[in-house]
Amino acid sequence: MEDDYISFVAGFAYGLTNVIVGQPLDTIKTRMQTVVKTNTRINSLTIANEIYKVEGIKGLYRGGLSLVIGGGIIRSAQFGVYNKVLSIIIEKNGVNTKEDKILKVIDPQIVLAGMCGGIGRGMVEGPFEYIKVRRQVAEKWKFSQIFSGSGATILRNCFLFGSFVVYIDISKQLIEGGLSPFMTGAVCSNLAWITIWPLDVAKTQLQSGQYKNQSYLILIKDIFTKGYIFRGLVPGLMRSSIANGCSMVAYKKVETLLNEKLK
Repeated sequence: MEDDYISFVAGFAYGLTNVIVGQPLDTIKTRMQTVVKTNTRINSLTIANEIYKVEGIKGLYRGGLSLVIGGGIIRSAQFGVYNKVLSIIIEKNGVNTKEDKILKVIDPQIVLAGMCGGIGRGMVEGPFEYIKVRRQVAEKWKFSQIFSGSGATILRNCFLFGSFVVYIDISKQLIEGGLSPFMTGAVCSNLAWITIWPLDVAKTQLQSGQYKNQSYLILIKDIFTKGYIFRGLVPGLMRSSIANGCSMVAYKKVETLLNEKLK
């Protein structure tokens, strides 16, 4: 019970820090991903300048409130479910040796637990992501549509968090003592985002309300055929580096503090 409590509270600290630090860059990323038609080349600075001119700093934090409210819960579910599932698997099957791993590097136990953590996060995050995206692109949102794109969010998060924890595990195998908390969050999250980026572009477009009558699969197909595979990647990775780096520091500090107090 203590371990579960620590995982959920530390995950809450991660989520809250992530939103506070990374929201402006996330807004820029979302705007870039949802541009329907353009005759000119778009970039992060152009989008940021347009938002700032019209709305000022508050425009860059559009949609942030929904994630401030839900961000901590979202990451709590993510880390809490992951640690719980992993502990159950290890309890039943033991810790995998190098020989049990795929290519002697990738641990199937961590893959499975990570995907479960991503599903847990996605089940909570879907409605908050819908509101956030609609606010970021200045479209009205409706309570009756609050679960719009939740399936896409769950699918994205399943592979996103699954990749994230795998990259963390690999970094520990390659570097003695592992990376620092900041570098763990920054490097491993960036690799995870690059791995699943087209899924995120399509998820954002689906929830934006600007791509009418198009399914998630159709949007994914269009992203590849039209060359939008990595649209918004630069601000996305900048946000990921700074926000997840700081968030991982917060996670580790809270985790260490609670371990000292409760154990």
